[in-house]
Amino acid sequence: MIVTTGNEITGHSIAAYIGIVRGIVVRSPSITQGFLGGLKQIVGGNIESYAEVCEDAREEAYGRMVQHAQEKGANAVIAMRYDATEFAQGVTEVLAYGTAVKLARD
Repeated sequence: MIVTTGNEITGHSIAAYIGIVRGIVVRSPSITQGFLGGLKQIVGGNIESYAEVCEDAREEAYGRMVQHAQEKGANAVIAMRYDATEFAQGVTEVLAYGTAVKLARD
């Protein structure tokens, strides 16, 4: 599966636009990550335990988006983006989305 943030894939022609695909994950830090993150907030700097939660959520959302594209018969995703929204204290939705396409057999 080719995934790009661009609107085209160099060397390939798009045979069909299938539609929007997405992967959604809702995450919050574990008790340990929250505790360590809280301590780090006091002294400042990068909060690695929070960064791990964010990276894991993005990776899972990306995987779900790719799976959604495969289920729709796509072999590529263009214009891929991430979005995140905190909708409750300490609870964040991470969304990976893009346009599923079928590449021509050149």
